[in-house]
Amino acid sequence: MRRGPAVCLPALLACGVLGGLLAAATLLPVVGSVGITTNSVARTLTDLPPSPHENPLQQRTVLLDRNGKQFAQFYTENRTIVPLRKVAPVMRQAIVAIEDSRFYEHAGLDIKGTLRALVTNAQAGGVRQGGSSLTQQLVKNILVENAQTSAERAQARAPSLKRKIIELRYALAMEKKYSKAEILERYLNIAYFGAGAFGVEAAAQRFFSVPAAKLSLRQAATLAGAVRTPYATDPSLDTQRRKRLRERRDIVLDRMAQVGNITQAKADATKKAPLRIRLKPEPGGCAESAYPYFCLYVHKELLNNPVFGNTRAERERRLAKGGAVLRTTLDPVAQRAAQRAISSRVGADDTEVAAEAMIEPGTGRIRAMAASKKYGRNSGNTNNGPRTTYNLPADVAHGGGQGFQAGSTFKVFTLATALSRGWRFDQGYLTPGSFVPGSGFTDCRGHKVNDPDTEIFNAGGEGSGGPYSLSTGTWKSVNIFYMMLEQRVGLCRVVKTAKALGIARADGTPLREVPTFTLGANEMDPVTVAGAFAAFGARGRYCRPMAISDIVERNGRRIQVSPSCNQAIDRGVADAVNHILSGVFTKGTMTGQGIDRDAAGKTGTNNGYTSAWFAGYTPDLAAAVSLGDIRGSYRYPLRDVEIGGEYYGEVQGASLPGPIWVSSMSAALRDVPPSSFHHPDMGRFGGGHTPGLEKDEKEEKAEEASRRPGGRFARERRAVERGTYRRYRDHFRAREHRRHHEWRRWMREWW
Repeated sequence: MRRGPAVCLPALLACGVLGGLLAAATLLPVVGSVGITTNSVARTLTDLPPSPHENPLQQRTVLLDRNGKQFAQFYTENRTIVPLRKVAPVMRQAIVAIEDSRFYEHAGLDIKGTLRALVTNAQAGGVRQGGSSLTQQLVKNILVENAQTSAERAQARAPSLKRKIIELRYALAMEKKYSKAEILERYLNIAYFGAGAFGVEAAAQRFFSVPAAKLSLRQAATLAGAVRTPYATDPSLDTQRRKRLRERRDIVLDRMAQVGNITQAKADATKKAPLRIRLKPEPGGCAESAYPYFCLYVHKELLNNPVFGNTRAERERRLAKGGAVLRTTLDPVAQRAAQRAISSRVGADDTEVAAEAMIEPGTGRIRAMAASKKYGRNSGNTNNGPRTTYNLPADVAHGGGQGFQAGSTFKVFTLATALSRGWRFDQGYLTPGSFVPGSGFTDCRGHKVNDPDTEIFNAGGEGSGGPYSLSTGTWKSVNIFYMMLEQRVGLCRVVKTAKALGIARADGTPLREVPTFTLGANEMDPVTVAGAFAAFGARGRYCRPMAISDIVERNGRRIQVSPSCNQAIDRGVADAVNHILSGVFTKGTMTGQGIDRDAAGKTGTNNGYTSAWFAGYTPDLAAAVSLGDIRGSYRYPLRDVEIGGEYYGEVQGASLPGPIWVSSMSAALRDVPPSSFHHPDMGRFGGGHTPGLEKDEKEEKAEEASRRPGGRFARERRAVERGTYRRYRDHFRAREHRRHHEWRRWMREWW
């Protein structure tokens, strides 16, 4: 600890008495009216308190992507604290010259400077020089910063003799505690310069787009001139204030010449130059971030996650004070890939909205969050428009909305449950054309949740009645097959599998444990669904989605945030799921839409086309894409719609979310060497029997052959054209009758 210059007691008493009288003369008409005497002032200034408590100054919280590039910042006060050595010497000279030219000579109260300021200001008819020392000004700023309420802040600024004496006592105490350099450093970091800039570093960046260490004479004089009246000289507001700022700059230059920092000729030459203000935008929050949805997710995570503070109030204070640098998990390559894939297919003005989240298997690191609409408020704060304030890829806890029903993507949880219960790839049964869940469904509380008044059909384009195995029923996404499968393995077991993989409703309410659970009756968000599917890519290891990888606190301490993972399902089961879901790209609903590397996934098309999804993954990256109408998916289903300039009679998981997934994943993984899934244990999962499947597959192959030129179908089509339709019609009627008869016989045997 270094002390300021020593001052003898008589001199200190003289300073104190005279200082009190001067303050009274400038602030109050009669000293006696407040009952202050020379002796009381002397006692007040000899029995000094400790220097004022200094709370950490508010600073910016900075967000970096995985490569270390800044993409957002939060702040209550735009401030970056710097040591005095990183402030240009000319800036130090300028601030001392105009605010306290005898700073290095006094011990907290400058009598000569106060008299000089009174005379100068009286002659000028306004404030041209400050009467308080830099140390007194520092104390005032500290008291304002420490204030918790508006009343306390007003008291810290009140033009009263009592407040001036308190300031003076604290100033004298600070001069005993700190060296002059330490006091100047604190002052330069706490002072407000205008235009939202607190501290000299933020001011240098805001006004001139340079660091404080590289300020020129012209720039330093401008900033020093702004401190006295930062609102009246704010260059971001209007030209009149810029004119006042230039006048203040010229006053600083003249004062620097008077005290010998520069020559008068140098001052005069510099005064001829314009201000050359180059206001650098310093956006705070997420609206102006390059990646607003990811930024919003991080902001909400900081407020909600106990990792960053025991209580929400503590986390809010920590964020408001700032000063931390957060390295996030965001990958700009994946982010651009997701955004381009969406924007090329879904317009910002469309009422249908697409959203995508990308997550790294095995770590849970969120690599991208994108949506078709821009983040922010629409003109006139209208609900519909190119912008939204909802974090579309995320859940409500992270700023999102209610989400969309996940559709057939949920069949993966029933599939994993069946495989864990001993089902094999080719095991299956005959399915009817419709299904009524009238019995066999019990939730995890033991309550029967059957729905005998509901009849389930297969979604259009995603399979029909007939014999299906675990593999073919998945590839064709057959609703009735999966309703019956969920009935056999147990609804509660399927729900538990989903929960183990992080599945939770977007609105935070409990999952709806209903017979249609496997058909995606719950509303979800892309981050949650992508996180669940990423677990299959990591061989059953589920990791909670994370957006922050490490934090460097304001004191330099680094905190690394580790992934939160657990083995949610058996590795062998995950390998088997990967094997079946890989077939979705080669034999199922996504046939012909691969990404030239091992990939697995599942389409999601809801009954009534209320929403559409695709969720898929490789061993290196997982992603989920949702699509629905922002005005309400039930009121505005995805039928007869124009999206991104293209007309869709009906939107299925493979028709729009699927292509978005393929395009984004291909670009995101372009420079990533391909990885392969582990081969499943065929001794455990291979084989199985499905009544009628082999015969049905033969008929399908024969039918495909008949469609070729010269085949049976071509001949029958010519027969239809000739009017002999009976043979064509009877062939298919007989086939459907046979399927129905075989299904009824199989059901009787099974029951």
